[in-house]
Amino acid sequence: MSDQLILEAEARTEFGKGASRRARAAGKIPAVLYGHGTDPRHVLLPGHATTLALKHSNALLSIVVGKDSELVIVKDVQTDPVHQVIEHIDLLIVKKGEKLAVDVPVHLMGESFPGTLHVLEHATIRVLAEATHLPESVEVSIEGLVDGDKIHAGEVVLPEGVELQMDPEALVVGITHQTRVEEPVVRAEAEVAAEAAAAAEASAESESSEE
Repeated sequence: MSDQLILEAEARTEFGKGASRRARAAGKIPAVLYGHGTDPRHVLLPGHATTLALKHSNALLSIVVGKDSELVIVKDVQTDPVHQVIEHIDLLIVKKGEKLAVDVPVHLMGESFPGTLHVLEHATIRVLAEATHLPESVEVSIEGLVDGDKIHAGEVVLPEGVELQMDPEALVVGITHQTRVEEPVVRAEAEVAAEAAAAAEASAESESSEE
């Protein structure tokens, strides 16, 4: 787990769709902090820095508002489906020492045996880890694996102190034979045009004979 990322935020005093649009136009992202029995706290986050921070899965963030700061992880991100603009972020307050269940991306390493394909059945696995040491990803090696080889969740090597929180028999990745895909036959334009002309001529002759 990388060090915590610090984001300088400001208290949010205006609400509603209009206020949210103005905030985003000014390069800020509306967000809410909640958890540990505290009242929800509405803030505005710096847009660019926050976007960069979101590239880190399960990133630990330190949100600084004035003289106060809170350790949080991202719980949910609402994005405009058309413009792909971040509209709002939910941040969960965490404390050092507590454990959280989170989904961690699976990164495949290496290449399986030539002539085979890998099928990733679970792009993430669920684990339990200390809140300030959440893994960003887990690596699974498929180097040299052959057709029929499988890796289950219980076989994934996890960082120290991290526990699996899903069925250990769940299939994470499997190796199969590469299926040859026949290339579509591309017919020459001249051949297609000749057939069309012949069909038209035959149709004309048919109509003429009927007359």
